[in-house]
Amino acid sequence: MSLPQFSLSNYLSTIQEVIRLSFDEPVWVKAEIRNLSIKGGHYYLELAEKEEDTDKVIASCKATIWKFTAVKIVTKFERESGIDLSKGLNVLIKVKARFDPQYGFSVNIEEIDSSFTLGDIAKRYQQILAQLTSEGLVNLNKSLPAPFDIENVFVIAPENAAGLGDFKKDADALKKAGVCHFVYHTATFQGNTAANSIMESLGSGLRQWAKNYSIPPDLIVIIRGGGAVNDLAYLNDYELAALLCKRKVPIWVGVGHEKDQTILDEIAHRSFDTPSKVIAGIRNLISERAQDVLDSLQTIKLRSQHQIIAYQSQNDQLMSTIKTYAQNQLNVANKNLDLVKSTTQYFAQQQIKLASTQIESLMRETLLQNPKNVLAKGYAIVRYEGKAIHSIHQANSSISIEMQDGHIHANVSEVISNE
Repeated sequence: MSLPQFSLSNYLSTIQEVIRLSFDEPVWVKAEIRNLSIKGGHYYLELAEKEEDTDKVIASCKATIWKFTAVKIVTKFERESGIDLSKGLNVLIKVKARFDPQYGFSVNIEEIDSSFTLGDIAKRYQQILAQLTSEGLVNLNKSLPAPFDIENVFVIAPENAAGLGDFKKDADALKKAGVCHFVYHTATFQGNTAANSIMESLGSGLRQWAKNYSIPPDLIVIIRGGGAVNDLAYLNDYELAALLCKRKVPIWVGVGHEKDQTILDEIAHRSFDTPSKVIAGIRNLISERAQDVLDSLQTIKLRSQHQIIAYQSQNDQLMSTIKTYAQNQLNVANKNLDLVKSTTQYFAQQQIKLASTQIESLMRETLLQNPKNVLAKGYAIVRYEGKAIHSIHQANSSISIEMQDGHIHANVSEVISNE
């Protein structure tokens, strides 16, 4: 039996009819927007479903939001969610299958559930926060001590961003004043590559810092201006957050506006609403530290003055005590000196009297021992060659004998020893 033969158009038209009849009613479908382009007001999307663990694409198709419905459903979605419709979003969409023999299979999007997308972003946010908390990372950077002073700052921001310009206005003033030094590095802050771009910029920047400087920065600053919720959602990345948690340098974050919140705000040492408030925080801390120094100097000055006054008073008391003690010592010394003087005079007088008595006795003795007196008593002086001799061994053949009334010259005939 020969098989029936169809033309391609007939075959595809049959499929078109089957799909039209089988999927006549729209249904709600969950998918990720892999790509999106807008042409002539029409939105052309590529939808995909991925395996949860591997991110492997297991299904994909084209989708269209026609211009006449795009104004309504896209505007409603963006108004209700605050999110720009863009690639990377997980969406819950009401679709109706469509097959065209010329253009193939696609779906027409008739409605987008904004609450689903917001819930998905919030869910991912909470999952990351829970994982960081369970691993003990979420408060690591928060627990670092605040820098006592901020002299060197490492900054990561999108290139030529308005928020960076706002930051630099005050930063340049601090740098010009010689108060603070800033080193800037750029990264992409939106799109699927945002987290990796920031991590790469941080890693390469810190390696370069280590080559150029001997000390680490006092602060790491991550800033960008406000944006759509889905733009900021790219920063809700576990790997990026875990890396920042483990930094040993305090991280200050200023991403978005006051109403914006990312996982970076949860783990940062300090979080600010905008880049301008980050630099204001740096300026304020520097001012506070400067004021602390001035206050400390004033305190030191006052305490020094109080100590000087106290020491002066104490010194005056000590000087008075010393003078009183010295005067007392002088009085005692003068009394002792008077006593010594009186005693010395008494003993000197006694010594003088004793010496006078001894002198008189010696004078009498001397007078008694006068040769004339001795000779008058019958003694004589024997001389040899005019010199008095006192031993028989000094006598020679002739001697002279002096007596009271004259001299006798005699020759020695015999010498008799007393031995």
